[in-house]
Amino acid sequence: MNKKNVLFIIGIILLLIPVVLGLTSFFYTPHPPNTMNVANRMQYPSMEHLLGTDQFGRDILSRIMVSSRYALFIGITSVFFGSIMGVMLGALGAISKGILRGLIMRMIDGLMAFPGVLLAMMFVAALGEGIWNTILAISIFMVPVFARLSYSLVLEQQDKLYIKAAKTYGVKPLRMIYKHYLPAITPRIVTQFSASIGGAILTESSLSFLGLGVQPPNASWGLMLNEAQQYMLTFPYLTVPSGVILMMTVLGFNLVGDQLNDLLVRRKGRN
Repeated sequence: MNKKNVLFIIGIILLLIPVVLGLTSFFYTPHPPNTMNVANRMQYPSMEHLLGTDQFGRDILSRIMVSSRYALFIGITSVFFGSIMGVMLGALGAISKGILRGLIMRMIDGLMAFPGVLLAMMFVAALGEGIWNTILAISIFMVPVFARLSYSLVLEQQDKLYIKAAKTYGVKPLRMIYKHYLPAITPRIVTQFSASIGGAILTESSLSFLGLGVQPPNASWGLMLNEAQQYMLTFPYLTVPSGVILMMTVLGFNLVGDQLNDLLVRRKGRN
């Protein structure tokens, strides 16, 4: 087994942890995640509370499990919508000419001019707090990533013989995108999709840390880090569980995305 396969397996294992925790939280948590018990506050890990309790006496493991559900849902959903909008915009810009192409690409360039978290913060501040507004904000942040990728991939395909043949038969632009371009560029889009989920989850955690994402008393990794920061000097352990699961999840998606990209490059080289 070579190094690349090992990294891919490590990425899968890292991703299985939040997936299993999130799915399990739908029907079981060791304790009610939002129930406060001041008498049990700031406990270290024990048999009753495997990851300890927070400043309100809430079970940290239970909140990590529920947070995993929110993080994966927001991350995957936002990248899904962002990829659809971005791929269609980029492909349309590539097959268009003149003013329409320039308008589409300048709009994408304008979105890319803003740092990702700042752009998401702007939209959440304008739309309001909450899960669905967070998803919308992160989706818009993801649009230029997929638009630029699909734009370049579609341009690469335009010199292929099957594309030239389709054009001679008078195939309409939208049908050309759906029937010919999308099947050709889908593997690279899937690779980018996998790699982007980690970034989306990190953005969601950043928004929740700033109080713009998931709202209390619901649990979020970013929100848990925000609540624990005031106890960094007196009880630093509070930041460990949420910080570690966030790092593992983002690293897992990055490893899987990198290995998928390497596999695609090798296949393309053989072809």
